[in-house]
Amino acid sequence: MHSNRGLSRRNCLDTMSCSWGTELWDQFDNLEKHTQWGIEFLERYTKFVKERSEIELSYAKQIRNLSKKYQLKKNSKEEEEFKYTTSRAFLMTLNELNDYAGQHEVIAENLSTQIIAELSRYTQELKAERKSHFHDGRRAQQHIENSWKQLESSKRRFERDCKEADRAQHYFDKMDADINVTKADVEKRCSLKAKQQAQMRHQVAEDSKNEYLTYLQKFNKDQHEHYYALIPHIFQRIQEMEERRVGRVRESMRVYTEVERKVLPIVSKCLDGMTKAAESIEPKMDSKQVVESYKSGFEPPGDVEFEDYSVSMKRAVSESSFLNARGESRRRSRSKLWPLLKRNKLMSLLASPRQPPPPPPTSPSPDGLPNGPQSPQQPKEPLSQRLNDFMGTKHKMHCLRSLKRGGTGQEDYSHLPPEQRRKKLQAKLNDINKDIQKEMDQRDALTKMKDVYIKNPHLGDPDSIDPRLEEITQSLEKLQLEAQKFEGWLTEVERKLLEKGSESQRRQSSHFDSQGNTPLTNNYGQSRESPDGSYTEDPSTETTMQFKSRSTEFDEEFDEEEPLPTIGTCKALYPFEGQNEGTISMAESEMLYVIEEDKGDGWTRVRRNEDEEGYVPTSYIKLFLDTNAKGAMTYI
Repeated sequence: MHSNRGLSRRNCLDTMSCSWGTELWDQFDNLEKHTQWGIEFLERYTKFVKERSEIELSYAKQIRNLSKKYQLKKNSKEEEEFKYTTSRAFLMTLNELNDYAGQHEVIAENLSTQIIAELSRYTQELKAERKSHFHDGRRAQQHIENSWKQLESSKRRFERDCKEADRAQHYFDKMDADINVTKADVEKRCSLKAKQQAQMRHQVAEDSKNEYLTYLQKFNKDQHEHYYALIPHIFQRIQEMEERRVGRVRESMRVYTEVERKVLPIVSKCLDGMTKAAESIEPKMDSKQVVESYKSGFEPPGDVEFEDYSVSMKRAVSESSFLNARGESRRRSRSKLWPLLKRNKLMSLLASPRQPPPPPPTSPSPDGLPNGPQSPQQPKEPLSQRLNDFMGTKHKMHCLRSLKRGGTGQEDYSHLPPEQRRKKLQAKLNDINKDIQKEMDQRDALTKMKDVYIKNPHLGDPDSIDPRLEEITQSLEKLQLEAQKFEGWLTEVERKLLEKGSESQRRQSSHFDSQGNTPLTNNYGQSRESPDGSYTEDPSTETTMQFKSRSTEFDEEFDEEEPLPTIGTCKALYPFEGQNEGTISMAESEMLYVIEEDKGDGWTRVRRNEDEEGYVPTSYIKLFLDTNAKGAMTYI
């Protein structure tokens, strides 16, 4: 038996195929400890995978939150930033990062379903199976121990009975060999009793011997069955259970790697997407987009004219006499006040009419009557007239100043520079056309549905579609009117931009032709940008230069002031011919911008465009003041 076990042990080491029933027949306790360790290892590995899954979920959540935090928010200033390739690439990176986080969620989900749940269920099954196997092993051990105890008990009883039989036989022999005992005493004392006692003891010993032999045979049989049948079978099942556990751990570890390997292609695509986003960044395109975003459409300022202050010493005698005779005293009195006055107050002082406005006419056309109200008449003063002319030629004085002040936006985007206004109008027009197309598609669909209902009344009532068709028709009319309005504005802006481009080319060619001439004066009027961002037209006539020489001491104050903002609109109720200095003519029903309310003198200051402004009788117009207008400027 021992030689067979040694041979099987050598075969086990050589072939890697061992049987716990033959090799570990006496290691019941150690096998119990080992299988318990195996279950604990399985639980520890399950806990490891669970924590890894939680880490993946937490990481995915943090990545998603990070991506969401930097995503484009609707109706935010960041929308303007995403027209650059860097911003679009960043948005693509955030989207890919969001997908990347989704793959980590897939890893966590697969780990949970394919490993954690399976191992948790298998651990419970393994515990129950192990408990059953070792219960059978303990029962087999208990059975062999009971058989051994019976054998030992019968053996001890047989030994006791044999000793008692020997003592009885020894006592009989001693009594029989005693010479001092008479034959009568021997017969009297031992003849019957000693013989019966010896025979009884020998019979008991013989019975104990037979019982002992029976239990011995039974124990040997049980022991052989225990160590060569029951224990090998139980240990074999325990071995199979343990090998399944090890195989399950191996499979779980393989699945653990495969779960992550399966998402690697998608993760690789996400990384490729990030790389593609980085490669899509175009510095030149971003530079071009900066031009598209901030190009104003204005022309650069022209050359600054030479201001000849010596002209005042060469004035004509007639003009000097006129100034000395009529305007010297008034100019001298005003010169004390002008440094203390703001530009708007100064303009009001110089340009506003000096007499009350005419009363409203009683007929539809008061100016057509012979005795109709006339514009206030006032003698013109050379200085104030020239100042009005100079201020009237301030081209686009408020263009960029209004932007600096953050003026409120208007429907026609007239608060924007021409180029930006054109782009906004075009984008708005495109949106309106999309809405029109959408409404037309809905109308066509409803029309077809109505035709189907007419042909098949059981499908629906055709009249039920009419209210919706009417609603869509009204919406289309509104959208078409809106489109016509924006098309008109867009056409006007494009025409002005074209005119400015042609004018710029003419000025450039004229500038090149006149470079050889004297720099004292330019042969053309030009627009130039003032230091504060406004646009003015420099006067080119000698009269304007003479005026500049006279008003040099006030130039800085004039340049620092900004034009009045529009505070509302007005509608002309009657026509008015502005024949006096500071007034402006208007036609009936004409819409004008209000820039200064009536100060109590009956005159309201209005503006037709950036070049024409003046006073009109308050009673001739209907005011529509804008309470929300705070420094808003418009481009007409």
